[in-house]
Amino acid sequence: MSCLTTGDHFKGLPRAATVFSLMVGAIITTSFAAVADPLDQCLLSQLKQASADTTIGQLRDLCDQNIELVSQEIKVVPQQGVLSHRIMRERKTQFDPYVITPHKMNYLLPFSITDSVNRQVYGAVGDWSDNLAQTEAKFQLSIKVPLISSELFVANDALYFGMTLQSWWQVYSDNISKPFRETNYQPEIFYFSPLAWHPFGGNTGYVIGMEHQSNVRSQLLSRSWNRVYGSFLFEKDNFVMSFRPWVRLSETLKQDPLDDDGDDNPDITDYLGHFELGLGYTWNDYELNFKGRENFASHKGFAEVGFTFPITGRLRGYIQYTTGYGESLIDYNHNQQRLGLGIALTNAL
Repeated sequence: MSCLTTGDHFKGLPRAATVFSLMVGAIITTSFAAVADPLDQCLLSQLKQASADTTIGQLRDLCDQNIELVSQEIKVVPQQGVLSHRIMRERKTQFDPYVITPHKMNYLLPFSITDSVNRQVYGAVGDWSDNLAQTEAKFQLSIKVPLISSELFVANDALYFGMTLQSWWQVYSDNISKPFRETNYQPEIFYFSPLAWHPFGGNTGYVIGMEHQSNVRSQLLSRSWNRVYGSFLFEKDNFVMSFRPWVRLSETLKQDPLDDDGDDNPDITDYLGHFELGLGYTWNDYELNFKGRENFASHKGFAEVGFTFPITGRLRGYIQYTTGYGESLIDYNHNQQRLGLGIALTNAL
């Protein structure tokens, strides 16, 4: 506390006691919502301690100096943002056996149209490629389950198992049996912890996890990879940002494309990159979110923008636009734009 012992001392007015009385006064003022002026509080406090030869001007100068010091010492607790509110609501019900806790968004897009169907990859699968429709349905289901019921390392941390399923359904195609063109499965285990760092008056946290992603297909249509990731989280009021870099776990190369074992897609990071940036913002009952990836070496990337709005009850309208590489695993090296319209059962935030 060297900053509290520098400068001149007035007779009978030790600065440490002055600062202490100001801090106590400020805490009491905050706790009981008092509206008294801090300068008035300080002057009243010091009048009781001042010697007979101390002037009002000296008291005022001392209080002005100490009020500035106290304002630097007293830490204002940042308000909880939209992500913190979601976490608090989830923790009230996450151990209820009749409640399923969402992980990522849960949505159904009955209409999702692309400007470029990836026909080439299905060339070896009968007559699929010629009959694929540009418009299809897309949906995502994502849940998580807590693996611990109390803190693991620090207060409010958590360990989860998560599962996300994305599917693209050729419901509008003709001459084929309206198949599910692609389904991606993404199990993961991850640890979440808040941080005692509050830049710009916001809140921060981090996530460390490991995940597997696969389309559970065989041979030429098989796509999969494993990665370890870390994620930095920042929130302030209605704004949330996440930065998630990852490291891919290496696999042995295939000697032949028809081999069952080995790496299905050794160049996947050329297109999906090594990180993902996420942004989210809510206002009133609307939510806007963004997700982006980029490989600066290959100049390949991906962006997704989503917007949700209220319809009725728990149902929300959802508009999704994507552009770039890797909307699905089978399309990891295929560039396209896609626009979808449907409903969201849960928000991202």
